[in-house]
Amino acid sequence: VQLQASGGGLVQAGGSLRLSCVASGSASSINRMGWLRQAPGKQREFVARITKSGNTNYADSVKERFTISIDNAKNTVYLQMNSLKPEDTAVYYCAAQNRYSTEYWGKGTLVTVSS
Repeated sequence: VQLQASGGGLVQAGGSLRLSCVASGSASSINRMGWLRQAPGKQREFVARITKSGNTNYADSVKERFTISIDNAKNTVYLQMNSLKPEDTAVYYCAAQNRYSTEYWGKGTLVTVSS
């Protein structure tokens, strides 16, 4: 499975961005996808995850601001980020897990939120 993330960029505080991540290869084996992020000097942290059936989980820090969704036909997961804050600045990584609990990671996409 290969994961390709896109959509990062520079945005002002209060703005919005939408990240996308397309899975290719043995994408049919994937049963959940999600996003993690790593800010400069910090450890990677969980942001949100979604199963193919649409069940979602969010980190407390992004609840009510971020929305994760999935298009199973396109093997694509999205992260709509609204009301962005400078503390949301990080490299965002797409991840996927298959039915055998094997994890896959994509290259990150940088999100920078200016104050």
